[in-house]
Amino acid sequence: MPGRNLEAAIAATREVGDMAMARWRGEGKAVNVWHKSHDNPVSDVDLAVDARLKAVLGAMVPEAGWLSEETADNADRLARRAMWCVDPIDGTRDFIRGRPGWCVSVALVLDGTPEFGILYAPALDELWVAQRGQGAQLNGEPLSASQRTAFAGSRVPADALPKVDSDLVIVTKPNSIALRMALVADDRADLVATLRWGFEWDVAAAALIAAEAGATVTDAFGAPLIFNTPRAQAFGVIACAPGIHAAVVDRLHDRAVALTSSP
Repeated sequence: MPGRNLEAAIAATREVGDMAMARWRGEGKAVNVWHKSHDNPVSDVDLAVDARLKAVLGAMVPEAGWLSEETADNADRLARRAMWCVDPIDGTRDFIRGRPGWCVSVALVLDGTPEFGILYAPALDELWVAQRGQGAQLNGEPLSASQRTAFAGSRVPADALPKVDSDLVIVTKPNSIALRMALVADDRADLVATLRWGFEWDVAAAALIAAEAGATVTDAFGAPLIFNTPRAQAFGVIACAPGIHAAVVDRLHDRAVALTSSP
């Protein structure tokens, strides 16, 4: 199944990415934006990309379930071995603000594990692709993740860092969490870590890309990520150089303790 559909899925991802690119920065018809909840914007472009991907990918693998940020979840996916895990536009804030840090994220999950993952960031002219056991590529070139072993001085995509992380180094942060994880795969960052509940569609493709490039990818506790779960969520994500993973887990633990003990 995966090999048969990877090239077709890449073509579909490129198609919708180019469709979104035609609307970026208000080019063509103005983008309509509203909020699904507080500080959670969505646009008509997100919905158009979602609808097109669901039609094309659904026809490609009819037996696969569907999980997307912009589609109401259906528990039917839990009974299926295969599932498409999609974020039509990851980094919507950057998209609607005319910034380039957004992408289309597509993964095919089989038995709880991504079989292939695709990120297409047309504003950056970047196509990231990975297939399980076959490595990862950026624009056709093999990726090799950060191999840093010293935690202090590690590069992290961020706008700012709390005092506890003053030993880290800030690098450019795209709004898309998937693209931040991809930076680790390309050795442009040493770690990405979150300490909150996150949805599977945010990280499925990027998790495979980072892992296939040689990074360590887990939840915030250091446990493997599992996909197509009932909640479609995991607590936090870590993508980092293997040599600093234990230190990242420890740092997140210390931060969590500090947050829960503060008045």
